[in-house]
Parts: sequence; structure tokens; C-alpha cells
Amino acid sequence: MRPLLLPKRRVMIAEACLIGLVSGCSAVLLRNGIGILGGWRIWLTQIFPAWFILPLVGMTFAFLSGCFIEAFATETQGSGIAQVKAVLEGNPLPLSWRTALVKLTAGLLSLSSGLTLGRQGPTVQIGAALASEIARIFPTSPNHRRQMVAAGAAAGLAAGFNAPIAGMLFVLEELLHDVSELTLETAIGASFIGAVVSRIFGNDFDLNREVSASVAHFSAPEIPGFLILGILAGLLGTLFNQGIITSLNLNRRLPLTLPARMALAGLISGLCIALLPPSFNDHAGLRQLLLIGDLQANEVILAFVVHFLLTCLAYGAGTPGGLFAPTLTLGAALGYLVGYLLGLPLGVSPDTYALAGMGAFFSAVGKAPMTSIVIVFEITADFNLVLPLMIVSVVAYFISSLLEKNSLYQRLLIWNGMEPQNEQRKTPEGFDELIAEDLMQRRVETLNLHLPLDQVVQAFSRSHHRGFPVVHEGQLVGIVTQGDLEKRPQNQNALLGEIMTADPVSVAPSCPLSEVVYCLNRYKLSRLPVTEGRRLVGIITRSDIIRAESDLLSGVGPALGPAGGSSYVIYQTHGPAIGQGRILVPVVNQRTAALLLQMAGAIAAEQNYELECLQVAVVSDHTPVDQARVNFDPFQRWTDYTHHLGEDLGISVHTQVRVTHDIGKTILETIKYRHVDLLVMEWKGKTTREGRIFGDVVDTLIRQAPCEVVLVKWATRGQQAKWHFNRWLLPLAGGPNAIAGAELLPGLIHLREIHLRSRRGDQSFSPTQFFPPEIQLCQVSSPEPNAQVPLVLEEVQQFLLNRLKSFGDKRNQNLRLPKLTLVKLVSEQVSEAIAKQAQESHIDVVIMGASREGLLKQVIKGNIPEAIASGCDCTVILVRQAVFLTPPLDTGD
Repeated sequence: MRPLLLPKRRVMIAEACLIGLVSGCSAVLLRNGIGILGGWRIWLTQIFPAWFILPLVGMTFAFLSGCFIEAFATETQGSGIAQVKAVLEGNPLPLSWRTALVKLTAGLLSLSSGLTLGRQGPTVQIGAALASEIARIFPTSPNHRRQMVAAGAAAGLAAGFNAPIAGMLFVLEELLHDVSELTLETAIGASFIGAVVSRIFGNDFDLNREVSASVAHFSAPEIPGFLILGILAGLLGTLFNQGIITSLNLNRRLPLTLPARMALAGLISGLCIALLPPSFNDHAGLRQLLLIGDLQANEVILAFVVHFLLTCLAYGAGTPGGLFAPTLTLGAALGYLVGYLLGLPLGVSPDTYALAGMGAFFSAVGKAPMTSIVIVFEITADFNLVLPLMIVSVVAYFISSLLEKNSLYQRLLIWNGMEPQNEQRKTPEGFDELIAEDLMQRRVETLNLHLPLDQVVQAFSRSHHRGFPVVHEGQLVGIVTQGDLEKRPQNQNALLGEIMTADPVSVAPSCPLSEVVYCLNRYKLSRLPVTEGRRLVGIITRSDIIRAESDLLSGVGPALGPAGGSSYVIYQTHGPAIGQGRILVPVVNQRTAALLLQMAGAIAAEQNYELECLQVAVVSDHTPVDQARVNFDPFQRWTDYTHHLGEDLGISVHTQVRVTHDIGKTILETIKYRHVDLLVMEWKGKTTREGRIFGDVVDTLIRQAPCEVVLVKWATRGQQAKWHFNRWLLPLAGGPNAIAGAELLPGLIHLREIHLRSRRGDQSFSPTQFFPPEIQLCQVSSPEPNAQVPLVLEEVQQFLLNRLKSFGDKRNQNLRLPKLTLVKLVSEQVSEAIAKQAQESHIDVVIMGASREGLLKQVIKGNIPEAIASGCDCTVILVRQAVFLTPPLDTGD
């Protein structure tokens, strides 16, 4: 079965909207929960003494929060933004359902205890964790998951502040550093949905109500005042960052557990707040006084100092709370103080300075000036504030950058030992563009559906593989693993089909890497078959993906599709992928192309293969293949002929025309990307170049083509190829290649019928009208007394009889079986003996099977194929079996 997938862009945008919805709901739940528990805490101070309730509640809630974190998810300490940043930069930190649940629960307890931290940081980590889990449901690649995590973080921040644009900008400016079109779309979608959900199902962010009635005032003479505010914010923001790091270092040295440190921070914070005016009991109320209240300078300084120290204390203890709200409160206090002092001589309103100070302080702390401008503008909706915000934010950013180049979140990463190694963690260029056929192993060991289980056990014992695809008539029908074998029945006659996993998950060759990774992860697979239709063309394991990434990083990765090769397709047609294999015929010689196509068609009809015709237009090396001007008319003849031949033989046909600089490379590319099982091409029968066996192109294909190769040298009379195919000579030797030619013979003996039918255009011919073919099976042995003669003649004879009878039954024809003769020759020279036998018996075709090494190493001992081809005036067919270009790879984990 194959998962149904939507187009990638649509899936990612829909996924981002779902993430925004879930993140917005979690932010509303956290905000409302803090409002209920925090309100209960303030209500208790009206009944009992504040000096008793505030420390008690602070210590208890903080302790419970620390216990929850220590027991279930230690990665939820702190605001969570640094952790999300680490994940986006490649560090393997957990982001899961558990992370989101623990952060939500622990944050609810700690932020309700009165500790001076905010909830926006936790909503960012919760949103990112939820996004990470949702991304596992959809087809994922590392870059896909990274974008979804960033979208979740943006949705969390947007829901926390009711500021969707600021949420998106913060992620792009501080966390992701990526402004691609797809990243913008997903971040915008998630942020918008998160903010809408937050606004519908929860109260607005407190600041929206606090400043809704205020209007900012700005005039040119106030610019120096805003410059002063920006400088102070840059200095104090840098000091605040250092205070956080110092607090973390001090807490690390304390011999206390996390719950104990958090309880101590809650106790101290409660005692300090209890000693301050009642307005300090509620942090939102304090912020309201700073923005629109009428405070004295000493009260503002007190608020700034207390908030500064208590925030450092709470965060240093590992409290799961954010720094956004404390930063905005500190900025408001600083801005109000500057505005208050300047207002005495100039008569300016401190409210505008308080709002501008929020953006300035956040810009200095987070090194995100654009986000700081937008976030304050969105929560105030006051256009008069934009210019003051730009002035103070940019100045604060430059001042803080001069003192410390890294933002607080980057420093937190370094403090936790997670400094990003960009050059090591960067996904290699082109990795996400890989498809299944770039990754798969093309030569696959398979088992037959009807194989007895004892032979299956032997196959596993002989191989290092942990699983095998199961095929039947060339089609993938299942997969069997060692686990399946362990559960086999005790029945001695049981077959493989009884224990295999039927209809396994598979992918098409064109499937992107994201779908491959999704299938491996979703179905917990260690190997994934690649099929074209139902035909198995390759297999992918996890190690293949790792190998591809390593190759791309080292600069030796696979070419990304046929376009990366040396040829260019100008025309192609595709028939149905219904065959058990595919035969490729390159059309080079126009005079013999019909014969070659007929021969390939005969083999395809007998073995249930598909036929592919390749025509090549060679252009100068100075002409780019994709810019060459080629007349298609000369190629139309053979395209039409191949389609008519396919209709006559009842086989599926594909055709293509390619422009190239190198014929050999083009044929190899076509073999690779069209998953060819058998290559049929012409051979002149001799070579004029020293050091060559068959010629430049053919030698290249013999060495490098992973498929089976059939070379044909035609018998000629004058300039015309002879088409007589009735008397066959099949020389045999021992070893695995003994019946390589015999396997093709049942189809080839009908070549005469196909040729006459095409010549006369008469479809009424019957095989019974022809004389039955004559086949001689011969062996050549040495005249030495002790020479060993391989006894394979009888085996091949029986094999041919069975195949011919089976082929006749399949076509519902009463075929006259050929006359089979066994011939044993004694000679010291193999080529001379075969050539002599061919001449004396008036043989029409000599067909020989050999290995790649057997053909190419004949230079040392003499070129036997060339000697046979030149020694007899008949057609000579050489068959080289399929080979592995590299050692078989493990298909296990």
C-alpha cells in the first residue's frame, strides 16, 4: 500500500494552520489558568497577611513545579526559547507531547506563584513541541520539521501577545534566520490562526487594555530624549543579560535540587513583594501604573530594581517562565523614568517614553529590533508611536551589540553547551531535492512467492540481509523478514507466501525524500521497496539516506535526476508499466534497426517484458544539449514502428529521443533512470582499435551497465543483413553463465515468424506454417585425457523444452517443438571448433552466454567472440548477465 499525499506546499500550509489552532488553544489554557490561580493568590492576601501568604504560595507552587519538571521533562526549565532555538539550529533536544504537557503544567504552577516571569516564553516552547509532534503525522524531511517547529513557535508567541506579525518576525529574526517564501507562508498562517484563537477564546493581552485609552505624543525636540532612552536601554539591557547568566552560574554552584532552588526563589520573591506596596503584588498592575499611572521617580526606580533582581533570581533557579513580560516591564519603568525626568523641564508625557522604553529594552535583550518595534505597535495600535520606537530600538540594538554581539538566547545556548556548529549541522545543498531513485539500490535480491520455507531459511543463512522482497511473475507481492521466519509453521510443505507480509508499503521512483522518510518513520520500517507500477525496481534503507547525505556533504552526491546528466530528452512516450522487466533498444544503424527491434520484441513477448526504443541525436561538444536544434522528423519513423510492433506482439512500448554529446553515457543514463533489465544493441563483429574488444561504446556498456546485455552481430549478404533465424547453435560451458543464452532462446526462435509478418503485413500467419527450428547444444572439451567436461547439455535441453511448451500454452498455440540435438566437440581452440560447426551445419545464429570478465579479459588469450564472428557467416549473439557494480549492501537497519 502507498500513502496518499497532497502536494507539498498545500500540505505544509494546512499543517501550519492546524499548528496555529492547537498552539493558540494551549496559550489560552495557560493564560486562563494563571489568571485563576494568580487571582486566588491575590484574593488570599486580602484575607490573610501578605507577608505570610505570598512567601508560602510562592514557595509551594514553585516547589511543585520543580518536582514536576525534574520527574518528567528536565528540558522544560527556563523560558524554552533557547531550547527551541537549539532545535532549529540542529541540536537533538526533545520536543514532544510530553514536553508540551510538562511545560504547560509546570509553567502554570510557577507563574501563579508570583515569580516575576512571563508566560510568552513557555507558549513558544509549547507551540514548537506541539508542532514537532504534528509534523510526524505528515510526510517529513528534516527541513520540513524545522519549518513546522518554527511555525509552532511563531503561533505560541502570537497567541501570547495577540500580535501575529511580531510572532512571525521574532521567529524569522531571532530563531530561524530564514525568509524563504514557504517559511513566510507557514509562519504567517500559524501566527494568524494562533492570534485569532487567543483573541476569541481568551482575554486580550493585558497591555492592550492598559494603553487603549492612551495616545502617544511625539515632536522633533524630543528626539534627543529618545536617543538618551535608547542608549540607557542598550546599557541596562546588556547588564540584564549578564545578570541572567550570573544568576544561572550561582545557582549551578548551589548544592540544591531543582525543586529546592525554585522553592527558595519563590520564598525570597514572596517576601520581597510582601514588603513592597500592594501594587507590586500583581505584576500586571505594576505595569499598568508604569504606563498610565502617576508615580514618583523613587517608586519607578524601586520598581525597576526589584523587578530586575527578582527576574534574575527566578530565571537563574530554572523556573519555567519567559523573559518577554519582565523585559517589557523593565523597559516601561526605564522609559517612564526618562520621560518623568525630561518632563520636568520640557513638559513631555512620560507615557510615550514608557511605551518606547518597552521596545528599546526588548531590542537590547533579544537583539531583535524589528520584532521589538512591531510587538509594541501591535499591542498599542498607535501609529504615533512608530517613529519613537524605531529611534530607541535601533539605538538600543547598536549599543548592546557593541557591548555583547550575542542575544540573550544565544548566550543561553552557549551557557548550556549547545553552541551551534553551522558548518556541521547544515543540511547539504540539494538534499531535500533527492527522490527515491537517487537513493535506492537498483540490484535487489528477491525470493519467489512459491519458494519452500526450508529454502527461505537457507537464503537467510547465506545472506547478511535481514529481509527480502517477495516477487511473483516479476511483480512485488510481499516482503519477508527474519521476524516472519521465526513465526513459520511446523508444516514441512509450507511455502513463503504463507508467512510473508503481503502488499508491503512501497514508493514510486519519483517520490521525494520527504515521502521516503515519512514511510520509514510512520510504519517503522528498515527497508522500503521502490516499485514502478507493481514491478520492483529498487530498495531503500535508512543507511542509503545517510550515505546520500554524506556523499552530498563531501561533494560526490548523486545527480539530481536525468537533467543532471549528459543528455536531454526532446520527446518521449510511456506505455503502461505492466511488464516483469524492461528491454532497451538503442536505434543507431537505420538499416538494421527493424531487425533489432523485432529481436527485442520477441524476447519481450516471451518473458513478459516492456520494450523501450531509444533514439539519439549526437551534437557537438560546444553545443549545450538543452539548446540544440534537432529535426524530429527522422525519428518519427522508428517511434511509429515501435508502437506498431508493440501492438502486434501485445507488449507495452515506451519511446524516447535524446540529444547528447556521448552515446555511451546516454545509454547508461537511460538504463539507470528507466530501470532497464536488458539492453539489446548491435555489434559490428570486429574492432579496429588496439586494446578494444567490441569498440568504444560497447566496451563501456559491457563494463558499466548493471543490466543484462545482449550484443548482436548480423550475418550479411553484401550490404543487407540476413534475416534467417531457423538453425541455432548454442555453445555451452560450465558455471553460472551456462544457460544465459538459453534463457533468451525460447523467445528468439519466433523471430523468423515476427520478421515475415512485418515484411508481408499479413497477420494471418501461424507458427505451424513454418518448419520447426533446429537447435544444436554443443560443448567444446580439450583433447587431454583427464579434461573435465561440464555435464549441462541434458539440463539445458530439458530447460528449453519446458520453456517452449509453457510459452506455447500461454499463447494458446499448438507450437511444433524444435528439434534439439546434443553435440560434443573436441578441440584445443574453442573459437575454431564453434566456427567450423556453424559452417558445416549451416547455422543461422550462434548464441553464446558469458560473464563480463569472460568477455573483456579475452585480450590476453585472444578475442574469442571476434574470432567466432569473423570465422562464420551467420548472426552471432553474445549475452552478458546482469552484474553488481558494487558489493551488495545491507538492507537491515
